[in-house]
Amino acid sequence: MVLALVVCAAVVAVGVAGLAAFALRRRLIQRVGGTFDCSLRLRMPAPVSPAPVPDPAPDGEPAPAPPTPADGKGWVFGIARYSGDSIEWFRVFSYAPRPRRVLPRSEIEVLGRRYPAGQEELALLSGSVVLRCLHRGAPLELAMSEDALTGFLAWLEAAPPGQRVNVA
Repeated sequence: MVLALVVCAAVVAVGVAGLAAFALRRRLIQRVGGTFDCSLRLRMPAPVSPAPVPDPAPDGEPAPAPPTPADGKGWVFGIARYSGDSIEWFRVFSYAPRPRRVLPRSEIEVLGRRYPAGQEELALLSGSVVLRCLHRGAPLELAMSEDALTGFLAWLEAAPPGQRVNVA
């Protein structure tokens, strides 16, 4: 009986220590400042058809999402941090002290934005906007709040003179 209580206490202590490590890591990432919640799609789905991506509506609202076979899959919650001329992206549920992806400003090309649709609405934080980009020629999707999107696009446009920046 005593052994069972000791084992249960050890399991609870390890669980609490793991949660405390997540909280401490997030606090250390955010203490520098310039952070925002940003989901990243690690696995891009193949397009259903080569149909063109719809442009935003005349009232400026993002277009609905084009259908994808893996709708809602591949999204990972994360924290993005501005670091000079790049964005550092960290997974939320990780113990790694280093960013999972580093996105230099000069290598990001914005293609458009859209609202999540279908299963994506469940996979992303509420109120998110999906930003379709090219990073080093490869497709990339980021999901963030409207406020974070405004800051991100302003950061892209604020590139030093001579840098090629494409913001849709």
